[in-house]
Amino acid sequence: MRYSDLAVTVSDLNKYIKEKIANDENLSQILVKGEISNFKNHYTGHMYFTLKDENSLIKCICFKSYAEKLTFMPKDGMKVIVLGSVSVFERDGIYQIYVKMMEEDGLGDLYTKYQELKQKLEKQGLFDEEHKIKIPLLPKVVGVLTSQTGSVIRDIINVSTRRNPNIYIRLLPVPVQGEGAAEKIAAGIEYMNRNKLADVLILARGGGSLEDLWPFNEEIVAHSIYNSEIPIISAVGHETDFTIADFVADLRAPTPSAAAELAVPDVYELKRKIESLQDRLRMSLVKKVEVMKLRYDKCMASSVFKDPYRKINDNYQVIDNLIKRMDSAIKIKQEKEKNRYIELVSKLDALSPLKTLSRGYSLTEKEGKIIKSKDELKKGDIIDIRFTDGNKKATVN
Repeated sequence: MRYSDLAVTVSDLNKYIKEKIANDENLSQILVKGEISNFKNHYTGHMYFTLKDENSLIKCICFKSYAEKLTFMPKDGMKVIVLGSVSVFERDGIYQIYVKMMEEDGLGDLYTKYQELKQKLEKQGLFDEEHKIKIPLLPKVVGVLTSQTGSVIRDIINVSTRRNPNIYIRLLPVPVQGEGAAEKIAAGIEYMNRNKLADVLILARGGGSLEDLWPFNEEIVAHSIYNSEIPIISAVGHETDFTIADFVADLRAPTPSAAAELAVPDVYELKRKIESLQDRLRMSLVKKVEVMKLRYDKCMASSVFKDPYRKINDNYQVIDNLIKRMDSAIKIKQEKEKNRYIELVSKLDALSPLKTLSRGYSLTEKEGKIIKSKDELKKGDIIDIRFTDGNKKATVN
């Protein structure tokens, strides 16, 4: 008999091992604790990660239907307890945990403490937008509070100097995790303020678990950030990490590199903007001059400038016409009034007593008063008799 007749296929072997594991009651429902690494939240909703301790690791998968029930977002460095079953993925011949439930290991109390402190400081007004200080546009000195070793400070220096080679980075090394770190961070912020050592401060550290980031959730750090006269940019953890320091700071950056970009403007971009504005201003001035020149040419081409007396002469002609019309109106008015005068005089003359005298009548007056009745006279009165050609005195007998 040949060995090939006795050999099993790889698929058969993996299937056999899978059945063996599936029949082990201890592996069908198991609790495992460890630290997450190589976490990947797939676009399908499934979560892939590795669970490890000091000496070993095991692959894990949490399907979408279970992942949606999680009350937190897993991430690298987080210590968790998972509930699931161990099985073999036949295609790759690897065994892994199929996670059904997951919770943070030993961080429940810390999370509760975090929420309580957040609510307390929010009520005290430490998160109010009106208290936040605007980040200066062109800082000369950027202060950095972080560990003096590691990638954080290197990233900040690289990004800052690339954006502005003349920027001065002043590092104040502080512990960013562990016991006593919060007090030293607070003391560092106060020291930078007291000595006015920077125009803007970056408070930074890399990612980590809630426990690792805890110094930035301490009340002493929150108050030191709030009382800082130097604007502070918080760049603690990864983009999905939020600490108390992020809420109190004047500006939050998702990463230390992003904080450097927010603190240090790109001088080359600023230069391009200035040059662009200069070009726009220059073009605006050229267009303005062109428009003014067109307006000038239009004005000079107008009849006012070509024949300045024409308007005056036209107005003279208008005045002459008005004078003629006025003279004509006056003559017509005079003639009309003259005719009316003659008519009135004729009427008055017809009613005049002198007209009556010319027909042989006379007027008798006594002391300037016309006598209308004989009873108005007595013997011996001296009277005046007016004729058409003069007066005579007479005595009444």
